[in-house]
Amino acid sequence: MMKASKLILLIPLFFLMACSAAYDQVKEMDIKNPNTFQQHLLNNYKINASFEAEKMHDWNSAKLYSEKALRAFSGENIYPEEIIYWKLPTEVAKDISSSYNNLLSIYDEAIIKNPKSLAKAISSLDCWAEQEEEKWQTWDIDKCKNDFHTAMHDIYNFMTEEDEKKEVTKVIEQEVEDDDTPQVVIVTENEKKEVMQIIYFDFDNSKLSEVSKNTLFNFLDKNKKKVSRYIIFGHTDTKGSSKYNMNLSIKRAESVKEVLLDQGITHDDISILGKGENELAIDTPDNTKHPANRRAEVKILN
Repeated sequence: MMKASKLILLIPLFFLMACSAAYDQVKEMDIKNPNTFQQHLLNNYKINASFEAEKMHDWNSAKLYSEKALRAFSGENIYPEEIIYWKLPTEVAKDISSSYNNLLSIYDEAIIKNPKSLAKAISSLDCWAEQEEEKWQTWDIDKCKNDFHTAMHDIYNFMTEEDEKKEVTKVIEQEVEDDDTPQVVIVTENEKKEVMQIIYFDFDNSKLSEVSKNTLFNFLDKNKKKVSRYIIFGHTDTKGSSKYNMNLSIKRAESVKEVLLDQGITHDDISILGKGENELAIDTPDNTKHPANRRAEVKILN
């Protein structure tokens, strides 16, 4: 009986030793200028592990983040934990599950085009879910959630801008006097001198996140001196019927309009237009989900 009692007492000690061993390895790793997906993941998870171990004394979470950092260091492509890993209320689980699916839908493309932001989105989604499960500090939940949405917005923007450049870039060969070498002229959207802000939405949703609202606030503040009127275009991906997507695109434009109205801009100075699944930012087949297409574009009319 005595031996069994001692064994039970030793189990937590063994667990702490295992947690500490993984964290001790990670905290000694120092990558000052990360340039690969795995290196960015390692740094992000190292920060998460350090916070949990040093400030929160949450060795269970520190172990999770440390082990994921070590797996990244070994060259593995890391994913966020699946929703079933966490014990979450139904509404929170639904929100995080939607975010998880959004991330998976652009994972393969983002790992090539924007690995830094993808690594941030992955580590932040784990952090958001973990903080929601613990429900200790609202500030930590908001920070992780906002970090995730900011990283996803950066990915969407990068993918959209790259696709637009491919579509509008024109190569014009001109004869140059006394030179047979053709000149290459790059024509991009920037030459239209349009001032525009893109806001992204979750699938089948017209609600603005706090990150989106803050992005709008910054955009409005930065351009308040040059503005006469705004036009807002709502867009969707191709998942669902054309009629449904047209209505959803209008709702998205209206959500953005409400923010502008709250900031003191008059109804007469705001126009909205639903584009439905027309004018995709990223070309996809019909009935395809793509987060970069679920957006609203706010343009300034001078």
